[in-house]
Amino acid sequence: MVDLVGQYEGLKSQINSSFSEILDSAAFINGPHVHSFQKELEAYLDIKHVIPCANGTDALQICMMGLGLQPGDEVITADFTFAATVEVIALLGLTPVLVDVEPDTFNIDVAAIKRAITPKTKAIVPVHLFGQCAEMDAIMELAEAYDLYVIEDNAQAIGANYTSKTGKKQKSGTIGHVASTSFFPSKNLGCYGDGGAIFTNDDELAHIIRGIVNHGMYKRYHHDVVGVNSRLDTLQAAVLSAKLKKLDVYNSKRREAARKYSKAFMGHEHIIVPKASKGCEGICDSCDCHVFHQYTLQITNGKRDALVAHLNTKNIPCGVYYPIPLHRQKAYVDERYNEDDFKVTNKLVDEVISLPMHTELDDEQINFIKTTVLSFINA
Repeated sequence: MVDLVGQYEGLKSQINSSFSEILDSAAFINGPHVHSFQKELEAYLDIKHVIPCANGTDALQICMMGLGLQPGDEVITADFTFAATVEVIALLGLTPVLVDVEPDTFNIDVAAIKRAITPKTKAIVPVHLFGQCAEMDAIMELAEAYDLYVIEDNAQAIGANYTSKTGKKQKSGTIGHVASTSFFPSKNLGCYGDGGAIFTNDDELAHIIRGIVNHGMYKRYHHDVVGVNSRLDTLQAAVLSAKLKKLDVYNSKRREAARKYSKAFMGHEHIIVPKASKGCEGICDSCDCHVFHQYTLQITNGKRDALVAHLNTKNIPCGVYYPIPLHRQKAYVDERYNEDDFKVTNKLVDEVISLPMHTELDDEQINFIKTTVLSFINA
């Protein structure tokens, strides 16, 4: 699904040199590379504060801790996403409120958010799924109207652009009150282990979060807030610094691969290609609203599982993200949920399939993949 070895070959000299420098200095925690990467990412995102941490799940949890959310507070998020998003809500004793997603972009349904708001609602967590932003204009308007926080889960969309209705263009993760991201190796910007970060333009919130990630300390052995131990190590920061310089090129290559896939599949009666924001098909050369962390088709003739099995026989990697909606997961089942409220999600889990998507895909690979898919679906 992701060719990390091939990607490493293009960065080998720089990364090996940085690793040697770090090993020689033994500055493994909070070394110079961590600080330089933080500044580089702040400049790239055009945001005031980036706070690195140990992983994306920690980042999301720390966002909620920093905002002072309390047990019993309700947090609305999407049903169709990875469990980490709802996991941290439950871990903090907050009340997760799952809602359905849009049928075209798979991002959280704004109308469903509005229906789910109660006097106990304190925050919305839009997940920028598979590489594109949720409808942030409408979400921010809801948040302002109901005095809610917006925490962007940006683990899958770093580098994507969102154009507001005023024409202003912003990077994903810079629009809400605070955002989290993951640097898991398979992400568009991934390290060689675990890593994450938090973004915000709020000076006071950034100060609180900087204490939380370091055991609640602002001064050594003075614990002013309840914190956690969540730091990005120096080796991972060096990898991320090298990759950040190429992120726009990487994302452009993903979009190019997606265009080739979509041109092959578009118009097929049993295949729905991914849509980009605002109705864009995601195949235009100028499109920058989708960074295709995943390239996800819908197979509408009931053959999705058979296609997965067929691709496996051809040694073509594929993935089903996600096979079980969160509201049906044993850990998060709740009598409040009604299946009729999750019609889109319940359909998607039976139809979605993600094809290989990475920066090293070449035309021979793409042609083999798309030909194999089409020959099976057409059989």
